[in-house]
Amino acid sequence: MTETKYIFVTGGVVSSLGKGIISSSIGKLLQARGYNITIQKFDPYINIDPGTLNPYEHGECYVTVDGMETDLDLGHYERFTGIQTTKANSLTTGRIYKAVIDKERRGDYLGKTIQVVPHITNEIKRNIKLLGEKNHYDFVITEIGGTIGDIESAPYLEAIRQMKWELGKNAVCVHLTYVPYLKAAGELKTKPTQHSVKELQSVGIQPDILVLRTEKHLGDGILKKVASFCNVDFDCVVQSEDLPSIYEVPVNMQNQGLDSAILKKMGIEPGETPALGPWKNFLERRQKATEEVHIGLVGKYDLQDAYKSIRESLSQAGTYNDHKTVITFINSEKLTEENVAEKLQGMDGIMICPGFGQRGTEGKIVAAHYTRTHDIPTFGICLGMQMIVVEFARNVLGYEDANSRELDEKTEHNVIDIMEDQKNITDLGGTMRLGAYECVLKQGSRAFEIYKKEHIQERHRHRYEFNNSFEQEYERAGMKCVGRNPESDLVEIVEIPGLKWYIGTQFHPEYSSTVLKPHPLFLDFVKTAIACKKGKK
Repeated sequence: MTETKYIFVTGGVVSSLGKGIISSSIGKLLQARGYNITIQKFDPYINIDPGTLNPYEHGECYVTVDGMETDLDLGHYERFTGIQTTKANSLTTGRIYKAVIDKERRGDYLGKTIQVVPHITNEIKRNIKLLGEKNHYDFVITEIGGTIGDIESAPYLEAIRQMKWELGKNAVCVHLTYVPYLKAAGELKTKPTQHSVKELQSVGIQPDILVLRTEKHLGDGILKKVASFCNVDFDCVVQSEDLPSIYEVPVNMQNQGLDSAILKKMGIEPGETPALGPWKNFLERRQKATEEVHIGLVGKYDLQDAYKSIRESLSQAGTYNDHKTVITFINSEKLTEENVAEKLQGMDGIMICPGFGQRGTEGKIVAAHYTRTHDIPTFGICLGMQMIVVEFARNVLGYEDANSRELDEKTEHNVIDIMEDQKNITDLGGTMRLGAYECVLKQGSRAFEIYKKEHIQERHRHRYEFNNSFEQEYERAGMKCVGRNPESDLVEIVEIPGLKWYIGTQFHPEYSSTVLKPHPLFLDFVKTAIACKKGKK
């Protein structure tokens, strides 16, 4: 293929239908056919990025290798396809408008009146095309956040309309809608889908393919009705039923010919259907894994999406250890010395979660103390690692006031301190230590055994770090600093070798765990939790 082809994924009726999973599935299926693909997300909100958003607003903030704070859907793209996304794969209305305003201030528009059409729409189109042309992708899949009919989505839809007109067969629109089941009437209703497509047609876009989200199986009669009313070919209407796992969606889509339909619409002969061997092996192993391993997530956000990548990494690690990972959220705000034994009861391993701010940190310290003194496998990430360090300082080194400078500016024992290059920063957005950095592991350490190599690279999202002036005290008392950045000397990994599994990482390993390449730290953590459950060492 010489010309890059573009697939636009839009959504209607309601939000949270799973456009990210469908986009990821399309990417996976085209990859399996040998195509070079990428996926990008356009978010209609005016924030520059989701980095300053509360996780209750948009779930976790995902970080790309080049340090862009992005929507959690980019995590799905990477987990499904194994690609590495960059800042070019994530755009918001805020970034689009800022780029246009910056050009206007420089005088690039030669005194013209700046308007949504053509200036904003041209900037959107430029970002879509640039991603494909610059990297020579066969396919660029672009997911438009939000729901058709939202005011915020209008410029994106106009850009898509223009691109479909300009590119002809080299652009298709996949529209995801919802077919509700009315229990009282005992009927599935297609009217919301018809209205959603009508809304799309009213802005000049005829969807090429419809994906119908449904809780009940849709018969051919309903699919034919939708095809007829929405001017879509019958073989271009597929259904996305609720499935036990999101990882079954690509196989379900392939069985209904979604990838074949897309290729045919673009004038490409689909050819033989790929076997998806490794993917199906993963699913088979997942279905057979009925024995459970119980992992407790100690954090402050009682929301599944807040720790999405961690949950998926633990789930994948369970599968590869032939177990089903059962995750229990433990609210760190409500954890005390009095109730910690009860709250952590029945857990085979404990994950002390990342986060920002004071709320819930004392509960994380309580959890770290309990798991350390009871030798329960423990994994701390970012702030979780920092609370492991604080707990050790208070209860082993004897510094009662030990804390992070983030949480207590006056503590004399600031075992976690603000990074030197962060001290004069006042803006919150996009100013942390972000993206992938090198880390060198100490030979003979548990971390080295797990990774099986000395040099690794992991992604970061933090302002505070381990205070190296306390390092010797920690080392003497039994907590070892076993991974560090070769340039900044930043401590990346701490561990207590005398315990079964007690490791904290300043970086976020969950960002680089994928379905076919699970992260070694998660694999070993879950493996140890299973061994402890079975009473082995």
